[in-house]
Amino acid sequence: MRLGLIGFGNIAVTLLGQLAGTLDTPLERLTVLCLPDSADEASARLAGEFAGAARETAVVTDVQALLADRPDMVVECAGHAAVVAHVPPVLRAGTDVVIVSIGALADAPLEQELRNAAAEGKARLILPAGAVGGIDLLAAIGQAGGLEVRYRGSKPPLAWSGTPAEALMDLGALREPKTFFTGTAREAARAYPKNANVAATLALAGAGFEATHVELIADPAAPGNVHEYSVVSPLAKYTMRIENLPSAANAKTSVSTVYSVLREIRNRIGPVSI
Repeated sequence: MRLGLIGFGNIAVTLLGQLAGTLDTPLERLTVLCLPDSADEASARLAGEFAGAARETAVVTDVQALLADRPDMVVECAGHAAVVAHVPPVLRAGTDVVIVSIGALADAPLEQELRNAAAEGKARLILPAGAVGGIDLLAAIGQAGGLEVRYRGSKPPLAWSGTPAEALMDLGALREPKTFFTGTAREAARAYPKNANVAATLALAGAGFEATHVELIADPAAPGNVHEYSVVSPLAKYTMRIENLPSAANAKTSVSTVYSVLREIRNRIGPVSI
């Protein structure tokens, strides 16, 4: 398999470590698209600690160079701006894309652009489950309509640093849970793009951005990044709670997100897809 990777931040680096350490057979080629100021580090680490990930590697700094390497699939893990800049041309070129920054699709014109680009290129835009479970069931019963989906995202206070939540409370002094956002999944993903990918995933799999109710909570007692949601439909009713360990390098990100992307890669290269 020839894999493209957009980004060289925490998620990308963790994913590369898993690829290097767990694949039975190295990838045929791995091409990393990153910012120019990260290129030297990326090249060095691909040749060093991540050498087991692929037989051939390359680091590029523009999307056309990435496409010139003819990847079979590309994984985006670099944020909203990277989705806007790089994902449409990759899809138009006929290459499937897995995007981690699913919250970017709360931008309705961007979502439509990506759908159009995928249709034009006869490619697939793949949305991994990320940090939340039950997406397969939600997407399945959603086909019957009549969904009611309610989501609560709780994280330790410092996981909300660098977000609008800082202006609403003193995160460092919080001693009890504080619900600081209530609204739609679209509003949540726009206001908290680095924290609300789960809300966006639930919305896209289920009732849509406007009909998915979201609460965001800062909780000093949270055991990690906690995702809870309930679903009511004509076919089934269920609730789910997931306590994810946050990434050591970025408290806003759950480690399981990386493994969700790894699963998408394994599904592409393995004899059985689950």
